[in-house]
Amino acid sequence: MVNINFKDFSKKISEITHLKLPANIAHLKMAPLERVRLLKETEHIYPNSRKAAVMMLFYPKNTTAHLVLIVRNSYPGVHSSQIAFPGGKSEDIDSNFEETALRETHEEVGISPEKIKIIKAFSEIYIPPSNFLVYPFLGISETELEFKIQPDEVASIIELPLATLLDDSIIVSKIIDTSYANAIEVPAFQIDEHLVWGATAMMLSELKDVLKMVF
Repeated sequence: MVNINFKDFSKKISEITHLKLPANIAHLKMAPLERVRLLKETEHIYPNSRKAAVMMLFYPKNTTAHLVLIVRNSYPGVHSSQIAFPGGKSEDIDSNFEETALRETHEEVGISPEKIKIIKAFSEIYIPPSNFLVYPFLGISETELEFKIQPDEVASIIELPLATLLDDSIIVSKIIDTSYANAIEVPAFQIDEHLVWGATAMMLSELKDVLKMVF
């Protein structure tokens, strides 16, 4: 696996702005069968769901392209201890979902909006267990980043090399307990000791498919 130079990545990333997003085609690759059923049953709920936005943020680390993920703290809730993108609930102070993603990224991992250039909005995804409709945004920072996590919400960060994301060998199938079913088989990304599944894996799947059109 050869690392992808950030400067090369930065030069090519604008090519995706006009690409058609695969949306559900990519999402369903990483959706547990039970999640697929839930999504079909809850389509009518989307307009009245709670809204959130997340940032899929790429940046240089030691000259190579990396993507930041967060490990959420353990708490009484359906997303406790899960792997996620920086992001969170839309607030009245946000003029749009892009602003939500930027604000939450700043709050959770300490990266100011001025350091992030939004490249493209990706396909929204509904999360039945928490009743959130999530809007992902692809962002890029041209400079190396120093993360400062919000300890109340974030336990740690994962700095994922782009080359690792594009490597199909990290896709696995695991039996786990979820908030909506026990001992079910789920497709996931195995990133070192971390298992990324559910909505984050579905968003990563679309991101990966789009990036593979360019790289």
